[in-house]
Formats: sequence, C-alpha cells, structure tokens
Amino acid sequence: MQKSMKRVVHIGLTAVVASGLLAGCGNKTETPAPAPAAGGNGQTAAKPFEGKKLTLVTANHPWGEAIKPLLPQFEEKTGIKVEVQSFFEDQLTQKLTVQFTSGAATPDVFMYRPLQEGKLFYKNGWVQPLDDYSKKDADYDFNDFNKTAVSTTTVDGKLAGIPIITEQEILYYRKDLLQKANIPVPKTLDELVDAVKKLHDPKSEMYGFVARGQRSPLITQVSSFLYSEGGDFMQGDKATVNTPEAIKAFTTYATLLKDYGPPGVLNMSWPQAIGIFAQGKVAFYTDANSIYQNATDPSKSTVADKVGFAVFPAGKAGSKPYNITSWGLSMNAKSANKDASWEFIKWATSKDVVLATQQKGNPGARQSVWDKPEGSTGFPAELATVIKESQKGGVDHDRPTVISVGEARDAVGAIVLKGITGEGDIKTAAETANKELQAIIDKDKGK
Repeated sequence: MQKSMKRVVHIGLTAVVASGLLAGCGNKTETPAPAPAAGGNGQTAAKPFEGKKLTLVTANHPWGEAIKPLLPQFEEKTGIKVEVQSFFEDQLTQKLTVQFTSGAATPDVFMYRPLQEGKLFYKNGWVQPLDDYSKKDADYDFNDFNKTAVSTTTVDGKLAGIPIITEQEILYYRKDLLQKANIPVPKTLDELVDAVKKLHDPKSEMYGFVARGQRSPLITQVSSFLYSEGGDFMQGDKATVNTPEAIKAFTTYATLLKDYGPPGVLNMSWPQAIGIFAQGKVAFYTDANSIYQNATDPSKSTVADKVGFAVFPAGKAGSKPYNITSWGLSMNAKSANKDASWEFIKWATSKDVVLATQQKGNPGARQSVWDKPEGSTGFPAELATVIKESQKGGVDHDRPTVISVGEARDAVGAIVLKGITGEGDIKTAAETANKELQAIIDKDKGK
C-alpha cells in the first residue's frame, strides 16, 4: 500500500459553514469557535462538555471521509472540539502501537481492526472496556447492533469497541455468462464447482474462478469455505485445521484456483483478484462485499453492468460466511476525557449517524438502519439483499482469533499453497500447520 504523510485536521463549525471546504484536506487549521446557541430566555444554552477537546485517529477509509463533514453537528451539540488524524492502515497500527506503548493519553478515540489488533490491544490494557457505557443510555439502544458484529469486538467477555463497518464474504458472478449457458446461480459449493467447470474456457481467456491466492491474504476468504463445511481454525484453545471438514474446505478452495483460476493466482490478494474479474476474464469471484465498487464502477470495470451478487454457497453445514466487524471505534484506556470520548463514540454510532454514513456505502451494524429502505440506498439493490441475508447468521471471525495473527495466517495459508502448487499433500500440510497453529495458541496463552 502506498505510503503517505499523515493528515491532521481540526474541524470547526464556522470553517465548514463559511467556506464549504471538505474536512480532512490539508494541514491542521485552527478555526474560531462557533457562536453559542441562545436559550429560551436569551441566555447562552449550556453544553455538557464545553471546552473539551478530543483527538480522533481514523484510517484513510471511506467511513472516516463520511464522518468528517458531520463533525460540526457533534461539536455544536456538545461543545467538544474534535481534532482528526488520518493514516493508511499500516501506518495506523504503527502509530497507535507507539502511542499506547508510551502510555500516551492521546488519541482519545481511534479506529481499529478488531480481528487484527483487538486481542493485542486488549491484552496490553490499551483499550477501555465499553460495557458500562453502552448500557447506561437506553436511547442509545445497544441491542440494535448485530450480535455477530458485537461478538467480533468482544474480547474475553468484555466490549473492546463498537462496530462501525461490517463485512461478509459473498459470491460475485457474471450474470450474462450464467444466462447464456442457462446455469442457475450456485446455492451450494458443489453447484459452484460444477458451474465453474462449465464456464472455464482458458483458450478464450475466460477462467471459471478467482479469489485470493497469496498465503496470508487468502486466509480470510477460505474461512467461509471452512465454516460452511462445518470446520473452524480453532475450537477453544485447540487448533483444528487438520479435521476432515477443514481438509475438504482447503481442498475445494485450492482446486478451484489451481484448475480453474487465471495465471498468477499465487500472487493475488484482493486488488489483483477483483481486477481480473473486472476485466471480464472470470465467471465467479468470492471475497468481501465491501470491495464491490471495484467491479461495478464503469471507470474500473469492463463488466460493470453484468455483475451479480449472491449469498455465499452452502457446504455440508449450510451457508456460513464470515459476518464480521472489520473496523470498530475504541477508547484509549489512558484518555483523560473518557466521558467526552464516550459521548463521541455514542454519537458516531447512533442510528442517525450510522444511517448517514451507510448511505455513503459504509455497511454498518445497526439492524434498524438496514430495516429502513433509505438504509440500503448506498448499495446496489441485489447487493443490499445479499448483505441483509448474510447478516442473519455467519461467523464472527475470518481468521484465527489469536494475538499473533500474522504468524497464524502464514501457518494455515501454507496448506492452501500446497494444494495450489501441487507440491505436497494437503492432509500432510494440514497436520504440519495444525502443530504450528497450536504452538502459536500456546505461546499467546503463556504456556
């Protein structure tokens, strides 16, 4: 991912109203405070946190861009000033780790990836559990959040963050190709394999299937194959990537890429995989719903009007795609402004604000927002239906839930690589990976 200098922005109501400039562009700017609102008796209305200042760290992510223009509403309502710092993903993790390791009280609130950093941050005491905060205001309606999404942000029974972006694995397909061949949209993995075989025509540069083939990136996408066959990476503190269910899932994924994928699949993460699908050279593609615009935007895709979306195909255990919180909001345990920080988190994840950000194409976790017709306007109608269906169940993780996530992904990814390259037996590779994953689990547990 391209490196970039950090962007620091201070947003005030006066600046936005007067200039109409978008938040987040340029260096930090100081702006005059907005004029105070008058009460009914002509006196200034009291604001609960007048004079407080918060630092918010976001990823360079569409949600961050969607929230910035809304900040003046929050500042006017509460009297809290919000300074925003934005970073690319890799820089974000590094920035937060450095800050928290030093015991810094800032940032007060930050975006984070629960399945990548959540356990580490929580174990180190860097995040403030939000259980009590989330329950103390009935109007907040915490029960409105998707239960599986909340499970993703829960560590050792404690709420480490509030979901802001959800993600599910779905099936992308070429509507025109299926119609021409009179093939129904696959509802099971067996049907998917059969359809892939029928549409695979490499002599015409048409390949049946594509997905991530790189060792670490593929883990999140093979996970739905694993769950749908009745397996998982772990059961409690026991590694389980060598079970018959796991071996079947890894074999299916590897075979699809090996026998029916385009050249170079071993070098493909999601940008490369969806890129070749968008070039019109692949019939089926499976990955996260959140990247759909790369396939439907005419400026990026030659098949923009021919892309269909479907619920992940069912295996032996049914359709069990991952249904996760890919990004959450959390509070620094050392923040000197905890009540004000919660006030911001509560506002940013309120029903009205989630609706506003979701209408910009950011899939949120509030069921009531998805239940509203206007809650789906940021997505193609077919995709919105698939997202709603996928949110009904699914699994709350898309990788091994350990602290040493990178090591675990590499260990398990080796199983699929053996299958793609044909350089080894998947069952043997699974036994080796299971021992490696168990060692990682034990290390994280201090055994």
